[in-house]
Amino acid sequence: MPTDRSTDQTIDRPAERPSDRTARPAGTAGPATTAGPATTAGPATTAGPATTAGPVTTAGLAGAADLAGAVGLFAEESRARAFAAVVLGAATPAQVTERSGLSPRDANTALRRLWDQGVIADGGAGLAVAYDRFRELARSARASDPSEPSARSHGAGDERSEAVLRTFVRDRRLVRLPARWERKLVVLRYIAERTFEPGVEYPERTVNEKLRAWCEDAPVDHVTLRRYLVDLRHLHRSSGVYWRPAATAAA
Repeated sequence: MPTDRSTDQTIDRPAERPSDRTARPAGTAGPATTAGPATTAGPATTAGPATTAGPVTTAGLAGAADLAGAVGLFAEESRARAFAAVVLGAATPAQVTERSGLSPRDANTALRRLWDQGVIADGGAGLAVAYDRFRELARSARASDPSEPSARSHGAGDERSEAVLRTFVRDRRLVRLPARWERKLVVLRYIAERTFEPGVEYPERTVNEKLRAWCEDAPVDHVTLRRYLVDLRHLHRSSGVYWRPAATAAA
């Protein structure tokens, strides 16, 4: 847990417990020791999140169900204000106290709680928001939400293809084309099967419109997508007319 260099004291100091004062005689190793209760209760100890797996602690947030717990952290005003101060660049407990308008004691309590729950961490230059933790929570929430497009089955028939499609296709939109060729084949076949009926002839303008809808949010254009489908023979072309062969559907 980073220290406030101006005072060389950890964020536990404002708690004003008698044991805190007696556990840190001059000349000792400071708050990182294991001699007193103040060093086992705070986030700077060997049992705390700073020395284990980072901001994710065994007592912290875990899984999609804990998204509500993360939101609940900020239901208490002092924690919200302390967190906002860190978001805006406060890197030490003293800076959090100054920018949040909290008393040192309230700032200390709020920071301890935020640290224990993994939403702030040591960013190298001081306190920082643990953005990776929020990304993890968002991914977990999406995966567990049946209404989320990425959580729905794509009807691929096997788990490996489903995993590829969940990553690269969202709500009938292409996120991006995979770099690995075998994954790209899965995605392109899926787009062909979901877009064109076998044996039906489509003018080029219609093909472009249908493929453009897949590419709205993707760093690839419909022309590139159409070329792939033709090269892989998911679409046949003649005189400006395209059709999906029945053999592709049965394969």
